[in-house]
Amino acid sequence: MPVTNFTHPDPYKYQTGFDSYHETEAIEGALPVGQNSPQKAPYGLYAEKLSGTAFTAPRHENKQTWVYRIIPAAAHENFVAEDADSYHTRMTTETHKLHHIPNQLRWNPFDLDEKVDWVHGLHLIAGSGDPTQKQGLGILMYAAGKDMGKEAFYSADGDFLIVPQHGVLDIQTELGRIILRPNEICVIPRGVRYRVTLPDGPVRGYICELYQGHYQLPELGPIGSNCLANARDFQAPVAAFDDEEESEYKLYSKFNNTLFSARQNHTPFDIVAWHGNYYPFKYDLGRFNVIGSISFDHPDPSIFTVLTAPSDHVGTAVADFVIFPPRWLVAEGTFRPPWYHRNTMSEFMGLISGDYDAKVGGGFKPAGASLHNVMSAHGPDSGAFEGASNAELKPQKVGDGSMAFMFESAHMVGVSEWGLKTCQKVQPEYNEHSWKPLKRHFVNPNKKA
Repeated sequence: MPVTNFTHPDPYKYQTGFDSYHETEAIEGALPVGQNSPQKAPYGLYAEKLSGTAFTAPRHENKQTWVYRIIPAAAHENFVAEDADSYHTRMTTETHKLHHIPNQLRWNPFDLDEKVDWVHGLHLIAGSGDPTQKQGLGILMYAAGKDMGKEAFYSADGDFLIVPQHGVLDIQTELGRIILRPNEICVIPRGVRYRVTLPDGPVRGYICELYQGHYQLPELGPIGSNCLANARDFQAPVAAFDDEEESEYKLYSKFNNTLFSARQNHTPFDIVAWHGNYYPFKYDLGRFNVIGSISFDHPDPSIFTVLTAPSDHVGTAVADFVIFPPRWLVAEGTFRPPWYHRNTMSEFMGLISGDYDAKVGGGFKPAGASLHNVMSAHGPDSGAFEGASNAELKPQKVGDGSMAFMFESAHMVGVSEWGLKTCQKVQPEYNEHSWKPLKRHFVNPNKKA
């Protein structure tokens, strides 16, 4: 199996399986037997329920975890807004504050920022919807160079799907610890508290925050019961806790894209045991089993979907997370890169490493991005077209050393002021460099010489 060869050690333990019901205890006997909320929980712990869905959601959709902790999560001072205007302006998906434009957009690599920590290194690039209505999504970049201190952060707005591009994240969550590196992804559900430290220095990457529903594995249909991302390859943390008698912490909350903070006199990371199916998890993209054409034509990119968040309409998604890993191309008589197309879905692409085979001109680089919004025409640049049109069609391995990905959504997304102007990374000549050089090859057989 082509598992990524990481050099950074992973000191933490994990449970395997996606959407599985897990139970874990850091001290033997900390999980109650037969009851979720006994009159007295073991070891003097408090029972607390973390719900990711309504209590009355259908059984197959219900997301919940029971935790057994030293002090309940409610024990903190009142939240107060932190620099509310500037943070909200930077993060908002309010329609009237976003730029909804049909132009194809591409960004140069985003900068590292060694001056800020995780909480203050988040920037919205594009988004749609309203977290107060649990509708839509936000697409963010993160860049940080400082550890969080005695602090914790959670988003009340949605689930964070984190895609590292540079550097290692040591994520201490309430439910256990996760090491996250480039070529891995992590999902931290709405409401779960965590802190991020940086064992190898500055970090940078991408986030798709899902305001609506939760991420799940896509249906496989005619593919069958295996391939793409297999459930057994996902990892969830095991229980781990800090035992601190008195210790002041600062708790940050992202609430309607506004940052609040509260003080508390105990650690947020005091869960001794938990059981349920609502928890953070990570996945190694090197374990993705690619399925492609073995006859002719370029198949639909849905075959590269790792995780999806379905909308209320069958067959469309609030967000799909799609990757383009190393793979073999063997299709006969076929233009092998993606076809030119106009899509009712918005497509935001990022590049973790290497080169993307449909963009050979050098403008799409690791830590950069592109956005082709609803019905914005796009496809291979002129160099990729000429090369693929004239290449010898033999079995070919593409993408060695490369990993591109896409956040795809049925929503028309608006671009933030930061993403369009403040970051100063938009390539003004993207369209002209990519598609203006395309040549006319048409020969009209009915046209007289």
